[in-house]
Amino acid sequence: MKTQNEGDTIREQVSEAYTQALRRSEAGGGCCSGGASTARQQAVQTTRYGHELENAPREAAQSSFGCGNPLAMAGIREGETVLDLGSGAGLDLILAARKVGETGRAIGVDMTPAMVEAARRNVEAAGLGNTDVRGGLIEDLPVESGSVDWVISNCVINLSPEKEKVFREIHRVLRPGGRFSISDIVVDGLPAGLRKNASVYCACVGGAISEAEYVAGLHAAGLEDVQAVERQGYGPEQVREIIVSELGYDVPEDEIEALAGTARVESVRFTGRRPE
Repeated sequence: MKTQNEGDTIREQVSEAYTQALRRSEAGGGCCSGGASTARQQAVQTTRYGHELENAPREAAQSSFGCGNPLAMAGIREGETVLDLGSGAGLDLILAARKVGETGRAIGVDMTPAMVEAARRNVEAAGLGNTDVRGGLIEDLPVESGSVDWVISNCVINLSPEKEKVFREIHRVLRPGGRFSISDIVVDGLPAGLRKNASVYCACVGGAISEAEYVAGLHAAGLEDVQAVERQGYGPEQVREIIVSELGYDVPEDEIEALAGTARVESVRFTGRRPE
């Protein structure tokens, strides 16, 4: 359990890292642009977004830092309310808003002001009137209890220093019977020294927990039918691309070798629901 000061420091580091990553992507570098595909760009291209990306603003797709597609096979219906935790530049938020239609609602929450601004621009460019982007913490959501049908998230909860609070907030905001679909990074066997590396943390690796811990945390928050329904493994070179290509860090070779030798890094999509 991290102290409040430690948690605030981590959030500040993460917010600054993604502000800078967003600026690079908007300038034509970083995620989903340039020559070689990064690991997370490959995830965007291969996890069932398909033709849906054609209907999203280019800036939203270009500035996506996700590791999967939480909307894949989710069963979201028209008229429902969807909440996106850590909505970033708004790609999943926009696609969810299209799924729920004019009678539904899509809410995005992000702690980074630059991301909130980018998402609002992209929502406006998409011409959507059923979408609300809010600044706030996913550990303390600015959302009414029992008010949403779906919670989605894409490669964000691993960055939280207080994951147990996030899991409890998911339970709180869901209506009875409401469901969640979360794509996130899970890690087994990461050396303790790398967990203390801010660069590795901000790259969605250092703060990631194991699949077993993730499932246990969701269950402990009172959620049920928790399943890992999709997974994609990352090799050491893909982890390097995430850290260096997307977030601009120069990670020492011995740290990459440590990742390659001991850690298993995967993107997993978790689903489940709040009990009736």
